[in-house]
Amino acid sequence: MLNKFVVIDLETTGNTPKKGDKIIQFAAVVIENGKITEQFSSLINPQKPIPVFIEELTGINDEMVKDAPLFTEISEKVQSLLEGAYFVAHNVLFDLSFLQEELLQAGSEGFYGSVLDTVEMARILYPTADSYKLSDLAEKEKLTHDRPHQADSDALVTAELFLILLKRLSLLPTVTLRQLTQLSGGLKSDLQLFLEDMMDTFEASNILASIEIVNDIAFKKNHTEKETDILNKEECKYPESEEEKVEIIRHGFKPFIKRVGQFKMMDTVYQSLQLSRHTLIEAGTGVGKSLGYLLPLAYFAKQNKRPIIVSTHTIQLQEQLLNKEIPFLKNILPFKIDAVLLKGRNQYLNLEKFHQTLMDENDNYDTTLTKMQILVWLTETETGDRDELNLSSGGQLYWNKIKEEPSILFEDKGWQERDFYQKAIRNANSADIIITNHSLLLSDIKGAGSILPASDYVVIDEGHHLEKVASRFFGYSLDYLSTRLLISQFGTYEQKQLFYEMEQLISRLPSSGKKFFTSFELNQLILDLHYEMDEFFKLMALYAKTKAANKKGINRIKVRFTTTGSCRERKALVHSAERMSFLIKDVLNAIDSRINWLKTQKDSLSIPELNKVEDVSGFAAELDELRNILISCFIKDSKEVKWIEMDTRSPQNVTTFLAQPATIAMQLKEKFFETKKAVILTSATLTVNRSFDYIMREIGLEANSTVQVSIPSPFVYKDQVQLLIPDDLPEINSVSLEEYVIAITEHIITIAEATKGRLLILFTAYDMLKKTYELIKESGFLNEYVLIAQGISSGSRSRLTRNFKRYEKAILLGTSSFWEGVDIPGEDLSCLVIVRLPFSPPDEPLTEAKCQLIVQQGRNAFSDYSLPEAILRFKQGFGRLIRTETDRGVIIVFDRRIVTTQYGKSFLQSIPSVPVKKGKMEELAGFIQKWL
Repeated sequence: MLNKFVVIDLETTGNTPKKGDKIIQFAAVVIENGKITEQFSSLINPQKPIPVFIEELTGINDEMVKDAPLFTEISEKVQSLLEGAYFVAHNVLFDLSFLQEELLQAGSEGFYGSVLDTVEMARILYPTADSYKLSDLAEKEKLTHDRPHQADSDALVTAELFLILLKRLSLLPTVTLRQLTQLSGGLKSDLQLFLEDMMDTFEASNILASIEIVNDIAFKKNHTEKETDILNKEECKYPESEEEKVEIIRHGFKPFIKRVGQFKMMDTVYQSLQLSRHTLIEAGTGVGKSLGYLLPLAYFAKQNKRPIIVSTHTIQLQEQLLNKEIPFLKNILPFKIDAVLLKGRNQYLNLEKFHQTLMDENDNYDTTLTKMQILVWLTETETGDRDELNLSSGGQLYWNKIKEEPSILFEDKGWQERDFYQKAIRNANSADIIITNHSLLLSDIKGAGSILPASDYVVIDEGHHLEKVASRFFGYSLDYLSTRLLISQFGTYEQKQLFYEMEQLISRLPSSGKKFFTSFELNQLILDLHYEMDEFFKLMALYAKTKAANKKGINRIKVRFTTTGSCRERKALVHSAERMSFLIKDVLNAIDSRINWLKTQKDSLSIPELNKVEDVSGFAAELDELRNILISCFIKDSKEVKWIEMDTRSPQNVTTFLAQPATIAMQLKEKFFETKKAVILTSATLTVNRSFDYIMREIGLEANSTVQVSIPSPFVYKDQVQLLIPDDLPEINSVSLEEYVIAITEHIITIAEATKGRLLILFTAYDMLKKTYELIKESGFLNEYVLIAQGISSGSRSRLTRNFKRYEKAILLGTSSFWEGVDIPGEDLSCLVIVRLPFSPPDEPLTEAKCQLIVQQGRNAFSDYSLPEAILRFKQGFGRLIRTETDRGVIIVFDRRIVTTQYGKSFLQSIPSVPVKKGKMEELAGFIQKWL
């Protein structure tokens, strides 16, 4: 067995050695018998200038390498280090291709030994990690990584990480290791060779106490079922007085801070449940909202032996409740409570399908890697929940084949004990508190047969989202990529997907009673459907472009689709939808006749064959849903607001058709609120001008039957925040976008220099964000700052936020999703810029339709909808700055309408009272420096 590993890292002048890019720093760390035995590193003279961005990234400049050796001078040393060793690197193909090129140019014979990739190994062995970047993995394992992007520091950290990965491998159950070895032939590295060697010398370890083997797969052991909690009346008595509450909560907090607002919230929630009243609670930042409702819920659930549902909008809050708030609650309560997280069916892994596909031949790279990730994950997970995994987009395609779905032919008994979905349902049925999301909560109403246990009592956190989620939920959405992906799952006969597999299965069975379309006829229908689908989306893009001809220079467009009028493009699109709908009907008839015949042959089918029939049936159900959407949106005369969203640079791939009701107040009222005894909605942003009228109108609650409570934040905003309004900017609507961007960019540069970074800038439109970002970059004034921009810098919102916190001098530019849910406490964020008041554009299709409806009802669209909606968004943006009682910060509003218009006062009256300063930007910058 090879027992020598050389971990390599290089810094280079660019990405392509074939185009003349060169190495500027080489580093190697030698590992033998599990220990680091040698380290070598050297700067290298590339004999060409180092590009500026490489200098910024690595800190290595031309001056530093001018007296460094050429690569040929160290090539012998490199060759001797690599002799008889595995070549190991983080993203090994990059380092190997570079080194190979340099070795060959230096007259050496190059490296042709075995390679291992720590990115690949980390993806398999840390299937739930947020990121596989070296710096993120180092942080996860608490490794010191003081100089990222310098080869010696990177190589040492990669070597330390590699040793940890080897240790993790050695701790896996033998059965898992054996399966990983079989699968690893499909990887880019030589992990299979290494695993085979490892298995030869491996002492078959005892099965770990925490692991059990079922049908040849290793799982984390199930906890034993919950013991029942015998309660006495006294333990369950709700703590009415302040003293009783203090007594209970004090145990959990060191030091304990009494929050009077939180106690008020607890009493309001408990009384609403007791008296069966719908309730709205606006709880300012810092009230301790989660505990404010969880504690009274726990008492009520225990006293009444009824489950209570808590619904949130974001996964982030669900995880916070489950991993932080619930454990705290369990710690302080005098009785046991049981809380579970329940998600939609497709979120859970179907073990039968995974087991069946595990050793399929001909997998692509992503599928192989995902199978290996899941094998390791099964030794750790208790839930089988997809959201725990970090899958690639190819991995997501494989997940779609193995996710949990309703079964039509058989329930496999072999996995019943371990079935993750059934376990989640069992846990929910015996829980006191069930945490879920707004969409799953609403699937009850739609009559889609929800998996949630029946409950008369619901708490909706992040309640200001309910209306938007419900609108989407009661609406339809159709996009090119998903539609194409769906039809491709079935494939033509030649593509050997579901269609081919179904025909092969049918051909193996005796032919009596078969009466359906021939394979040739069905194949032709599928080809026609593919063609019509492409045509349909081309016509949709054409319609959108025609309607948006006046929006020059804007790439992302939204265009309202009207079902009336004589527009030629509209007629063509509707005709195409009709043709597509008829084609789908014919395809469905052909598939259904086959499935019905196969059901009669059920006893002759093996389990894998039954699974195949299930897959075809699942596909048919999705295709039927697609047909229903086409009929609802284009053929039937429906009341929804319809529009097209697309990116003009890539219309084919980024075209989506949406339809949503203009108002869902009546549906929510009749199908949700009237079917529950008590629904409690809470959020930090529910009131406009201290009134709940707007939110009640939007979601269908009646003022006289709804308890309305507003609990202010305990923070002393007047001492913690300064609101500044520069008066030397043009009025936003009086100049062109380009002129406004130039003006605000100058101000942003001035502010950044005053605050030394730590700056969050909120935009309302992506186009303005992008132009501002480009102009700041072009100006060169903020070169020493890290600029992070949503939609430009890669990564999710939480990853961009993490990067922002990591750098001292950082500026973060965000649009819609950054207006809320971003939590950056302390000194990481000291200044918030609001570029413009967050009004929805009046020609935005849903806004336009809502306003038209309000006008038809004889009301004022601006004061009843546009203004309150903008105020709530503004409040959410304002809430980003102060997250704890010790935070201090400055908010700068560039939009002068906040002080020059009558309605501007409403924005200021809806936020906590803070000092407001107006003046020229230069003066305000001086004030910022002094104040911060």
